Amino acid sequence: MNFMERKRVYTFGNGKAEGKADMKNLLGGKGANLAEMNLIGVPVPPGFTITTEVCSEYYELGREKVVELLKADVENAIANIEQLMNAKFGDIENPLLVSVRSGARASMPGMMDTILNLGLNDEVVEGMSRKTGNERFAWDSYRRFVQMYGDVVLGMKPTNKEDIDPFEAIIEEVKEEKGVLLDNDLTVEDLKTLVRKFKAAVKEQTGQDFPTNAYEQLWGAICAVFDSWMNDRAILYRKMEGIPAEWGTAVNVQAMVFGNMGQTSATGVCFSRDAGNGDDQFNGEYLINAQGEDVVAGIRTPQQIAKAGSQVWAERAGIPEEERAANYPSMEEAMPEIYKELDEIQTKLENHYRDMQDMEFTVQEGKLWFLQTRNGKRTGAAMVKIAMDLLHQGMIDEKNCIKPD
Repeated sequence: MNFMERKRVYTFGNGKAEGKADMKNLLGGKGANLAEMNLIGVPVPPGFTITTEVCSEYYELGREKVVELLKADVENAIANIEQLMNAKFGDIENPLLVSVRSGARASMPGMMDTILNLGLNDEVVEGMSRKTGNERFAWDSYRRFVQMYGDVVLGMKPTNKEDIDPFEAIIEEVKEEKGVLLDNDLTVEDLKTLVRKFKAAVKEQTGQDFPTNAYEQLWGAICAVFDSWMNDRAILYRKMEGIPAEWGTAVNVQAMVFGNMGQTSATGVCFSRDAGNGDDQFNGEYLINAQGEDVVAGIRTPQQIAKAGSQVWAERAGIPEEERAANYPSMEEAMPEIYKELDEIQTKLENHYRDMQDMEFTVQEGKLWFLQTRNGKRTGAAMVKIAMDLLHQGMIDEKNCIKPD
């Protein structure tokens, strides 16, 4: 295959995928697993993966040439998502929003950048409010997008721990003015104020208006992921882990699904076994009416997925069972049908990959979507126990028990 004929974009969605699990070097770990999950029937928001080879081209040929090479393929892949989600990218009345995430072939947690809710502007947010009948959700999504895009794409993220994130400073200022403690105590009007102030900060710091065109936003985000492969954090991490720079990162673009659309929506992370001691115990954390970053950001206290885990947590925290059940219910108790489906799929994924899985999911208005699965990191003790248990359960043989894939 010559340079011009090279396939740069691989689509997935609705049970179909152009890639599969063994294409990790080309699609990155995340992209290969998103394709594979589709092929085995796991519900995954549709999307596409731009290959790791394009990352190398980006550094060889430059941004303009790579955007030109990708343009037609990316627009066709967006059209495929639009068809599957029955929504239109950049449309005011029926908007499709997307997430843009990195995905190298070796796991690099926390090193690379993510942008959620891409495709919003002042007109689209009003359309989304009308379409969902949920003004708060629309404006909450918008303020998150402007903050993430400003941080990741427009370079407003602090470079060291001493610097204050300009967006976080604005949030704290507005919360103080309103006399509230938590982000989710802010009203719709407060969220509108945040967006206005965020955009003013972007103009002040960059000299440019915040981009309103959906495709301009998308190309900015895709290129920012490629740029993040060579940021100081990523370079240092690769040195420590022995990951070659020429491997590059893939870029995954997916239809957004929303865990912050009310009380029948949620987001969480889960593990098919205990990463600490290796017990064959499904566990994890979730938050109702939240987006993914809320679970890991420590803004709200997540609840346990399994009832047994919730009871252990409450016991350690000195919370009586009655209070736990009323105020901190597990997903097993609060969303029993979703929990049952989640449990079935995590079992399916572990059986398929023949290893403990670390998974991310979102529930949008009662529908479960899987965003990621990967072999989970674990302690040394857990590694030994999980390997022995998988051997005894007939999931791996002795060769893989001693030296797993």
